[in-house]
Amino acid sequence: MADILHRVGIESPAAEVYTALTTTGGLTGWWTADTQGEGDGLGGVLRFRFEAGGFDMKVVELRPAEHVRWEVVDGPEEWIGTHVDWNLGRAGDRTIVLFKHEGWREPVPFMHHCSTKWATYLMSLKSLVETGKGAPHPHDVKIDDWD
Repeated sequence: MADILHRVGIESPAAEVYTALTTTGGLTGWWTADTQGEGDGLGGVLRFRFEAGGFDMKVVELRPAEHVRWEVVDGPEEWIGTHVDWNLGRAGDRTIVLFKHEGWREPVPFMHHCSTKWATYLMSLKSLVETGKGAPHPHDVKIDDWD
């Protein structure tokens, strides 16, 4: 198994980062403008859509202002059964986001692409929470032909 790992500091209370990860309004502000579903209750399913396809995530863990965990239940074969995990902590005046997309069966080229894209979306999350404006799809950074 292989995992994608990232760490980013956001100058904001953890509760604001948590809101951006658990509400449709927050998610459309940093990941993709085409987001539907409920992210603030266990068992809810979030649907994220892009021109190249999409992902359905089941909310499997929530601890307000501390932790969010999704299970990928539909999307590209490489993603199904993986988990997207967000741990929120504090360091000084920043919320530290420890991000993990875990459970990849092997580090295929698509995983490399997704690692880079997750980094750009984490910067979009940071921008949204700190300034009120993120760069969600379709206004995100394009990196290759999978975009």
